[in-house]
Amino acid sequence: MFEKKEYIVERLDGDYAYLKLIEEPELELKCVARALLPQEIAEGSRLAYEMMEYTLL
Repeated sequence: MFEKKEYIVERLDGDYAYLKLIEEPELELKCVARALLPQEIAEGSRLAYEMMEYTLL
């Protein structure tokens, strides 16, 4: 449940970011509120999700 997952920011759209899971890119993009993500993200940024928190890699 709390395993580390890595994502790439595919698209930024207003208050939301669409993330692609690196290890399973064929899955649907995950929509996440930008308020839950580090402020300095941009399209193409890599993120880690662990212990219910996103961090920039």
